Order: sequence, then structure tokens, then C-alpha cells
Amino acid sequence: MRQIIQHFTDDDLYKFTMCCAVIENYPRTQVRYKFNDRDHTVYPVGFAEALRDQIRMLENVIITEEEIDFIRRRCPYIPGWFCSFLKGFRYDSSWVHVSQDAEGHLDIEFEGCWSDTILLEVKVLAIVSELYYIMTGEAERLDYSDFYDRSREKAERLIGAGCSFTDMGTRRRASFRAQDTAIRAMKECQQAKDSYRGEAADSTRGRFVGTSNVYFAMKYDLTPVGTMAHEFICAIAGMYGPQMANYLAMKTWANTYRGALGTFLYDTYGWRIFSLNFSEDYANLFKGLRVDSGDNFEQLDLIIEKYRSLRIDPRSKQIIFSNGLNTDKAIEIQRYAEGKCQPSFGIGTHFTNDFPGVKPRNIVIKLTAVKITESWPFYCTTCKLSEDKGKYSGDQATVDRFLATLHLCGSN
Repeated sequence: MRQIIQHFTDDDLYKFTMCCAVIENYPRTQVRYKFNDRDHTVYPVGFAEALRDQIRMLENVIITEEEIDFIRRRCPYIPGWFCSFLKGFRYDSSWVHVSQDAEGHLDIEFEGCWSDTILLEVKVLAIVSELYYIMTGEAERLDYSDFYDRSREKAERLIGAGCSFTDMGTRRRASFRAQDTAIRAMKECQQAKDSYRGEAADSTRGRFVGTSNVYFAMKYDLTPVGTMAHEFICAIAGMYGPQMANYLAMKTWANTYRGALGTFLYDTYGWRIFSLNFSEDYANLFKGLRVDSGDNFEQLDLIIEKYRSLRIDPRSKQIIFSNGLNTDKAIEIQRYAEGKCQPSFGIGTHFTNDFPGVKPRNIVIKLTAVKITESWPFYCTTCKLSEDKGKYSGDQATVDRFLATLHLCGSN
């Protein structure tokens, strides 16, 4: 079978930015990750073996000078030493354990140094998604000509509605080609709009901003977009407890990037505990927040209320919405948020896996345990709670323990 992941930067930017922060602040930390298929999919016979083959192929994927040059030019917040680290980085399939039970359900686990295993998640999820369609035969039925047209129509509608939006669809894309097609359609739509109205005209209105995928950002000369994921806060919570995890994450991130990459993902343990940790200094330092769970409108109202309580004009802050969006939802939020903040949108599966008759995989890989150094004889379990119970991750005992701890802090 052909190799699915062929480019080192065919990955989301936030994996690289978090990796850099991990090396600088937690260089000896060890972690465990676990795969979760929320739909309990029955995978084809032999899927685990084919997936192991694909993961072994990652060992031959190394970063190129072209990719390094792009990161240096377009990501000035990433220090030079990290580029040197990436040049020497090699994947090791021994970090990954894959199995499939008699019923066909898939199990994937990672274990190793955090700075190594952190670069596996997005690539492995993209492999699982594309491999599933290949092995079930659905890949042969994907109509890319129609997909291009519909992708361009989505961009037309979003731009016309004044939405600033980004592709964040690497993890659950139907294929590498699907993401390539969607990004090309959206860029060509943006170019047509710029040509029609002049690039300088009304530049604050609707715009296709870029993509979270570093390789496609390089291929199409776009801005790579991203900051962090829940795993950064989850790991800190596992080491130090969930009460102050957001505060410690903000402090660590600010010390690493000195004001750059200033969008904080706040919902790992819900709004209440984050709000208690979100003091005036960090509210001023971070340029905005990302909404990734809960009711988008309710969450925005809470954010606006918090900024105003700190005597900060919420209209000066960027709020990124990324909670299971499609075109209609983004436009609805844009109408509600306009004039209240600087709204923007990160849209994933709706951009890269929207084919008639094809069901996207509802899959995630989450960090579940952590120890601050390899010399510790035990791991500390951790979890993600968020504003949606359906997005909780981690074993039930850990979820219950974290909920009990946060309830004592007034967060429930």
C-alpha cells in the first residue's frame, strides 16, 4: 500500500509549537496517549496490521531544507534551536502499540518522552481516517471535482458573510488529496475576491486566513495558524493538579513565546475554573481565547463579561470559534459576535471530509497519563473535561476525581 504521510510538515502547527514549549520547560516528562473512536467503529480485517505498516513508514519521513526555510520565514516565534532539533528528529514505531480485537475495534496507545510522542497524534489520526476509506473501498467513490466546487462555495459564503476563517481539518480528513483540494479551492476563491475588489480594500472583512497544516501553508504560500491543544493543559494538570493548570499553562506559554502565539485554549476544565485563573495581567497579555466546547453564544457572553470585569474592551480581543463548525454555524456566530469582539473561525472536518454518503471518523487521541521525569516509578493519570460531557476523555475514576476536585473549587 502507498505511504499516506510523505511530508514531515504534513501536520498541524500547534504540534510543533507545543513540542518547542515542552522541550524548553518539560524536557524529561514522560506521557501516555490513548485512541478513542467515539462511534465504536468496526474496522476492516487486517486494519491494525496495515496501520502498523504506515506507522513504520513514518520512520523514513524527515524534514527537508525547504520545510525548514519556510518555518524560519513564516514562523519567526519558533527559535532556531528548535529547527535544528527538527532536522535530527526521527519517528520510532516502538513508541506506538496498535491492536484490533475480535470484533474489529481498534486500540492505539503511545508511550514515551513527551517531546517525541507529541508529534505522533495528528499524523496517526490522519492515517487512520484515510486508511479506513482505502480499506473499505469508499476512497474510490470520492468525487474531487464536486468537492472542489462545494469547497469554493463554502469559501464564497463565509467571505461574503464577513467571516475570517482557517482550515483545521488535518486530523480527520478523508485524504491528503481532500485537504489539498479544499485549501486550493479556498485560496483561489480568496484570490478572485482580492482581484475583484483590490487587495487593500476592506481587508478586515471576510477572508480565508490560512491553514493549520504547515505543509499546505508552504505549498500555497499561506499563513500557518495554531497555538496549543488541550494536551498541554492536561499534562500540567496531571503533574500539578487541575485547579491551577490553566494558570501554569499560561505562565509557561508566555515565558516561552513572550507574547507571540497569544490565543489561549481555555476550556480543558470548563469556564469556571479558567475564569478564576484568568487574571488581568494574562487577560491583557493574551490577544484572545479559543472556544472549543459548550454553547458558542453562551461562552462568548461569559468571555465578554469577564473582559469587562477586568476593564478590558472585548472588542480589542480575538475570539476563535472551533467547536464542530460548519458554514451555516460560522455565519450565525459571526452575526452574533460582530461588534462584540474580533471573531474568527477554525473549521476542520466540514472542510476536509464532506463528501455525500461518506461518514467522517469521530476519532481522537488524548493524553491520559504523565510523569514529570523518567525516574519516577509511576504515572499520574489525567483527563479532559471541557464544557461538553461528550468530549470528556480519560478513565472514569480520573474524570470523577477531577470533577470532585474542581467542584470544591466552585467549578461544576
